[in-house]
Amino acid sequence: MQPSDVNLYLVGFMGTGKTTLGRAVALRLGFRWIDSDHEIERQQGKPISEIFATQGEPAFRAMERDFIDHGHPAEKQVVACGGGLVVQPGMLALLQSKGIVVCLHASIETILRRTSGNRTRPLIDVEDPEKRLRELYAAREAIYRRSGTVVLTDGRPLAEIVQHVLRIHRREAHEFVRAQARARHA
Repeated sequence: MQPSDVNLYLVGFMGTGKTTLGRAVALRLGFRWIDSDHEIERQQGKPISEIFATQGEPAFRAMERDFIDHGHPAEKQVVACGGGLVVQPGMLALLQSKGIVVCLHASIETILRRTSGNRTRPLIDVEDPEKRLRELYAAREAIYRRSGTVVLTDGRPLAEIVQHVLRIHRREAHEFVRAQARARHA
């Protein structure tokens, strides 16, 4: 594998820009862009909100793990991961074994603005979405901050964030390939 082929995984809380940034970065790298949530919906033939309602969150989390384990090519992919994917035990290590992980971060105020009125997100389709967002954010923030290089998306032009993520990918992909080679020869 060449450094220029290493997958890139974008993680972070909902509303941090994983989808928008992922598409732009994939275009620049000449990679395929995949959204883990959309792929799971496609595979299951139903929206995530229905999966949560009928099968529960644990079943959905198992689908996320299966997608990361087996549901996408091993090279030349930019994967926008669902907001709760990296929170699951063992998922960060699994992602790191498959490529470069970048965590997108935004302030809670930005996230509230970006997600307000969105009823397609089952975890915030509740009576008080702001309260639920703040609770989830507080519970997950420490995990996100440990999940790869953190890139702030608040108030920055998309082109600037894309350049930042491309530099991270270029720099970290070289070390990723060296580490993979060392592991094969160990």
